Amino acid sequence: MLVDLSGKTALVTGSTQGIGSAIAVGLARAGARVAVNGRSAASVDKAVERLKEEHGGAEFLPAPGDISTDEGAAQVFAAVPQADILINNLGVFGAEPALDISDDEWRRYFEVNVLTAVRMIRHYLPGMKDRAWGRIQNIASDSAIVVPAEMIHYGMSKTALLAVSRGFAKEAAGSGVTVNSVIAGPTHTGGVEDFVYELVDSALPWDEAQREFMVKHRPQSLIQRLIEPEEIAHMVVYLSSPLASATTGGAIRVDGGYVDSIVP
Repeated sequence: MLVDLSGKTALVTGSTQGIGSAIAVGLARAGARVAVNGRSAASVDKAVERLKEEHGGAEFLPAPGDISTDEGAAQVFAAVPQADILINNLGVFGAEPALDISDDEWRRYFEVNVLTAVRMIRHYLPGMKDRAWGRIQNIASDSAIVVPAEMIHYGMSKTALLAVSRGFAKEAAGSGVTVNSVIAGPTHTGGVEDFVYELVDSALPWDEAQREFMVKHRPQSLIQRLIEPEEIAHMVVYLSSPLASATTGGAIRVDGGYVDSIVP
């Protein structure tokens, strides 16, 4: 399929590295003008410079700002006054025993993983509706469905994100704007490598550590490996395109599949 996003402006939150960066690259390759977001101007400028060097001809622009704060979100809105495509990718994750998670951590996970998406949608959706075209995607997780015992706070936030997506899809009904969640499975990023080594023997070579992590901690995966960021990006690019005009209010899985005994 030919995906052409020429003339579209996309904003990808949390896109200086990892899944967000892969999504930014995918959208830019399809012709979109892509705003790269991160907390600091220095990290965003560095990421934009790298992306331009690696992907000549693609258009990237900086949109720094900590969108978990009103001030940071205002910075981003000033840099990107309107967007045709909004990808809410920003998120935090980590492992912690369930009974040790403090009230402050519960609040932090909700504010960063959920409220930032709400804030971005609330700003950009009205313009999309006025123009009768738009694409919004919230990057969720299989942890929303198969909540890991060591990541209950993270699972809670991603379950909430599914509700946010479904609700705003109803708000956008009949407008030409689609709103979907992308349920990503365990994905191979630098941060996830660190996370894996928190749960398995740090002396293991990476390939062995990955296999042990999947067997012991993510046995629901049918592909039995970590997903590459580009595999998430491929789905996001498709859902961002005119080809996906009939897909809205959905929770689209790029999670490696589930064994039947865990999720029917």
